[in-house]
Amino acid sequence: MEQADLIWQNGELVAWEDAKIHVLTHGLHYGTGVFEGVRAYDTPRGPAIFRHQEHIDRLFRSAELYYMPIPYTPQEIRAATHQVVAANGFRECYIRPIVFRGYGTMGLFPLDAPVDVVIAAWPWGAYLGEESKVKGVRAKISSWRKISGEGLIPAAKATGQYLNSILAKVEVHKSGYQEAILLDERGFVSECSGENLFIVREGRISTPPLSAGNLDGISRRSVIEIARDQGLEVLERDFDRAELYLADEVFITGTAAELVPVCEVDDHRIGAGARGPVTTALQTTYLDALTGRAASYEKWLDVVEVPAVTA
Repeated sequence: MEQADLIWQNGELVAWEDAKIHVLTHGLHYGTGVFEGVRAYDTPRGPAIFRHQEHIDRLFRSAELYYMPIPYTPQEIRAATHQVVAANGFRECYIRPIVFRGYGTMGLFPLDAPVDVVIAAWPWGAYLGEESKVKGVRAKISSWRKISGEGLIPAAKATGQYLNSILAKVEVHKSGYQEAILLDERGFVSECSGENLFIVREGRISTPPLSAGNLDGISRRSVIEIARDQGLEVLERDFDRAELYLADEVFITGTAAELVPVCEVDDHRIGAGARGPVTTALQTTYLDALTGRAASYEKWLDVVEVPAVTA
């Protein structure tokens, strides 16, 4: 990964190479952490963080669900994130705030361990590659099922829970695919290893409901709103793998990946095997919203004031 100069760690900016934790940090051993994936884009108004407040709100909800009181206010986290972007001189970047149980105690009872907060940012292109947004990706349904709300909390973006996604991602990668699709314990489509999933069939868009164990994705919410603004019907409903194969179009959304068409699932070609017209239209508007070229979605942009460089 490409390094930056500074990281915000527990209230102060430190050099990238000095942002360290103890090897007995509780979160390292037990996965007791929550995080967000956020992006800032270069817009006509300057670098702007996309739907920043929604990401902060979800971070605090995730922490609350795992009994981790964040020792900063949402306003302080927002200001710290702006500080990281500005101090590193970024026009565009990926941002990773993470809250985790730190060093001080060992064992499964976490409440005596301190809560640490780190915000890092660095240059990072599209997660599945820039070409994926045009050419699409090949996906495979993983043999690993999505974690159930009976055992963990799918609504939380928690560090340890992503072992589920890692198992699925590695499995399909070893079979030659670029992304994994997970089914829930009932056999219905849930989400991909790191993205929400949509299908288009007979002019209607469908996406799994949150009851299928998928994350309440902020990109997911954005695309649903854009689609409805364009007069498209969007249904949140259960569907099985057969509907994936029979869809006219399939696409996935996520902060890291952005909006990516899926052209093949389990060696079944989706539609014409290329990015479809609905996906293309939504992708165009979504990218315009990210980069400040869509006036109606400027409400989603949190502009960062970056000091001018003097000679």
